[in-house]
Amino acid sequence: MTDSGNKRGGRGRGAWRGGRGWVPKPTVPSFSENDIDYGNFSLNETLGLSNVPYKGWYRYFPDEEYSAISPIVLKTRAAVDFFETLKSSLSLKELEDRRYFNLEVRLILQNDHLLSSWTNFEDDLREDPGRTISCLGLALHTVACTLPSSDAYSDLPYLRIRIVHYQPVIPLRDIKAGLFGKLITIRGTVIRVGPTRLLCTRMGFACVVCRQPQALTLKDGAYGTPKSCPADECRSKNFVPLCSSPLTQTKNLQIIKLQESIGDDDAKNGGGRVPRSVEVEFTDDLVDSCSPGDTVTITGIVKINNEEGKKKNGANLFTLFLEGNSIQNAKGSSGRLANNVEFSLKDYYAIQEIHNEVDIFRLLVNSVCPAVYGHELVKAGILLSLVGGAIQQSNSPISKRPLIHVLIVGDPGLGKSHMLHAAAAVAPRGVYVCGNTTSSSGLTVTLCRESGGDFALEAGALVLANHGVCCIDEFDKMTSQHQALLEAMEQERLSVAKGGVVCTLPAHSTIIAAANPKGGHYNKSKSVVENLKMSAPLLSRFDLVFILLDKPNEEMDCLLSEHVLALHTGARSNSENVSLRTTFHEDPNESLNLNVSCVPQMRLINRLKILPGEAVELVPQELLRKYIAYVRKYVPCPKLSPEAGQVLQNFYLELRGSHRDKDSTPVTTRQLESMIRMTESSTFLGTCQSGAP
Repeated sequence: MTDSGNKRGGRGRGAWRGGRGWVPKPTVPSFSENDIDYGNFSLNETLGLSNVPYKGWYRYFPDEEYSAISPIVLKTRAAVDFFETLKSSLSLKELEDRRYFNLEVRLILQNDHLLSSWTNFEDDLREDPGRTISCLGLALHTVACTLPSSDAYSDLPYLRIRIVHYQPVIPLRDIKAGLFGKLITIRGTVIRVGPTRLLCTRMGFACVVCRQPQALTLKDGAYGTPKSCPADECRSKNFVPLCSSPLTQTKNLQIIKLQESIGDDDAKNGGGRVPRSVEVEFTDDLVDSCSPGDTVTITGIVKINNEEGKKKNGANLFTLFLEGNSIQNAKGSSGRLANNVEFSLKDYYAIQEIHNEVDIFRLLVNSVCPAVYGHELVKAGILLSLVGGAIQQSNSPISKRPLIHVLIVGDPGLGKSHMLHAAAAVAPRGVYVCGNTTSSSGLTVTLCRESGGDFALEAGALVLANHGVCCIDEFDKMTSQHQALLEAMEQERLSVAKGGVVCTLPAHSTIIAAANPKGGHYNKSKSVVENLKMSAPLLSRFDLVFILLDKPNEEMDCLLSEHVLALHTGARSNSENVSLRTTFHEDPNESLNLNVSCVPQMRLINRLKILPGEAVELVPQELLRKYIAYVRKYVPCPKLSPEAGQVLQNFYLELRGSHRDKDSTPVTTRQLESMIRMTESSTFLGTCQSGAP
């Protein structure tokens, strides 16, 4: 018979409850947080920092013991001397309200006095950024305490140092284990924004026996309890957390997901792999600093996090994430500054050489998609769409969109998909999607439920193409998603009202779509609306609608077959198109049999065509992409002249009168606005001056 006091009496779990050898657990006395007396409590004494000369030491180095000869103190003194030089530009009230300070690295690297005392500052900032930034923060805190009226602020808050313009920018694919703990700068597109939560950085505890309060710093938000009571006569090890105590300190926390920007090296080289992404952790003032679709540049510290897995070895798996230190959002600048294309001196010379051409528009149009023969008007429309119209001023009371949407409708096999791929590759920021595999959420925005039950916003194709181009192929296969495009194409935004979340996201994306008509071939006896599987409101939002018909033509078929055979036999290799020199402008009267002054008087389709036997070396794709980015970034917005406005008005009235009695798409003021945008776009490309057509 088993003894009741034996451990086996409870089937291996100890003694029976209430039986022999059972000892009840001590009960925790119940008391309210209001019963805690903080009268004789000192946080500095609790942390053992009452004799530290730096008032903010415990805020920046909670786990470090103060020593006058420690490297931290020596580096802090050098940083104090640096901030003394900036003392005249510091505002105590501004520091108190903002609680952060933007510090450009070049200011420190140009300060010889600081570098003489802190010789390895640049290495410390890269290799040990946490301690280095804390030294800078403590130095700023010390200098702020000496500013005038500092007595009014008896206890300055934690001042965060934000490192801005830190170079170089590292691609997301290069973030590996070797960068753990280092300071880096990355650039990408925000594809997911999580909810805002509270992270506890310091927790107050009270002893259950003597009710003595104390504070414990929680490193990286990991929960822990004190080892023993600080009172000498107690030394209890049981504590109660004080969530509402003044000793408890929390901060806002938000996690976003950053993806490689569409249009980076892998995108323009044809892709072939899943875009890399990384999670970024934002705290305090960085929370809600971006939204899905924004292109941002983030500086932060690479850290690791445990993967939550059900496997036995899940605790040994880690993921890299970035602890954000500063962020630069491209949406805060001009709308034409949304791309991240960098220009070299060689690029500027090449752009200047393009600008010196006699007929720039003809050269650029034929360089858009050289693999497809003909369709010069379609390529011209795509080129105008890539550039876009003039951006309205932020203080303008009139709302107008600068985007030029293009729809290409035609029989199969005419190169519509090739031209869409070329448009996405040439655009400084381009997204290509196929309609038969795209959902409405994947096109706009998705609500994802987080582990805590809150919702997070995940960007779709239109949001990712913000300030760029979204190319949609097989547009007729996604009839159920057409309604989601109505607001985005006209108002340039997406309104979301799902799962209790109501918000609006920017969608300044140009749409270039390709569709097949009903039945596979275009029926000329029917109108455009009858040939397409789309509503009239959606069709009216397209500025340009091209109809491509596969009609037999002996001359055109001969030229097309020669072009295709030349591409496959190597007679016209890609290496011949790397030079920028063109031959068609050297003697325009000989090659085109016309004068430059009479170029605008020709029909556009005849002006854009390359004559048989004419040698034209086109602009390579990468240079064309940079030229478009240069135009969107640096060329000032044109203004429509009265003469050009009169020409557009007369053409609009003529167009409206000719479509009054016909059963076709109605001509509205949207067509007039479309003509204005295309005139502005052609002015950007240098084909006309001051908006003159």
